[in-house]
Amino acid sequence: AQQPGTPLSDQEYHQFFKFLQNTIQASTACHLRELYGCKNSLVQRLDEYENHGVIPPGPICSELPENPFFHNFCTFSLYRCIMKKYFLKV
Repeated sequence: AQQPGTPLSDQEYHQFFKFLQNTIQASTACHLRELYGCKNSLVQRLDEYENHGVIPPGPICSELPENPFFHNFCTFSLYRCIMKKYFLKV
C-alpha cells in the first residue's frame, strides 16, 4: 500500500490516465448526443460502434433497480449521459 500523499506508481498513472481519457471521450460523445439527438448520423455511428455494428431496437433491459428497462438504446444512452454513468452496460 502506498503512503497517503505520495505520487502514483508508473502503472497506477497509466491506469489513471487511461480511465480519464475514456471518460473524456464518453463525455464528448454525450455532448454530441445532447446537441444533435439520436437521429444524427455521427451519433448513430457511435451507437453502432458501441454495439458491434447494430443499434439494439429495444426495449433495453437494465440491472438498475430504479430503471429496469428503457424503450430504446437512445433513451438508455441519454440516461447514462445525464447520470454520468458512462460505462454502464445492460
